[in-house]
Amino acid sequence: MNDPTTALGTDRKTTRRAVLGGVGAVCLGSIAGCLDGDEASAPDPISIDEDQSCDQCTMVIGNHPGPAGQAHYEDPTEVFDEDRPAQFCSSLCTYAFTFDNESTADPEGIHLTDYSSVDYTIDPSDENETISRHLEADAFADVTGLTLVADSDVEGAMGASILPFSDADEAESFQEEYGGEVYDHDDITQEFVMSLM
Repeated sequence: MNDPTTALGTDRKTTRRAVLGGVGAVCLGSIAGCLDGDEASAPDPISIDEDQSCDQCTMVIGNHPGPAGQAHYEDPTEVFDEDRPAQFCSSLCTYAFTFDNESTADPEGIHLTDYSSVDYTIDPSDENETISRHLEADAFADVTGLTLVADSDVEGAMGASILPFSDADEAESFQEEYGGEVYDHDDITQEFVMSLM
């Protein structure tokens, strides 16, 4: 009768555990590799020219306050006539465009102004308060990492706005001061966007 602590008994248990552990490690490594590959292949944001027209509503982007956006497509000509990222005067136009074109092409990346990464100002001089415009590439962040404050007292280019922050605490502080509701990117639907426009 073999002692279960002998090398043979231990090897059987260890081998099974080692195989299962090895399979798990390979699976996790594969998933991590895919995730890293996706992040590496996601296009970087670009700076938006102030004279650029919005690809959704045609307003000149630099003429208006609030968050701007951009959507990068593998083949941009599938959704509009130019070979460049789609560019938008507002977060609302960014979402509206990507929802309108989702049956044609999914963007490789969507970026919005990240108000956690810029020194923004609130301008109370108009009838409604507006938030500053930032069009440089490093002012943008991928929507999947942003916390969004929607329908606050602070407006953007289209009036009611969706204001993005990479720091969730900053988003909540903004919401406490200026109202609105806090959302994640995955919470935003076409119906919700249309209700704000």
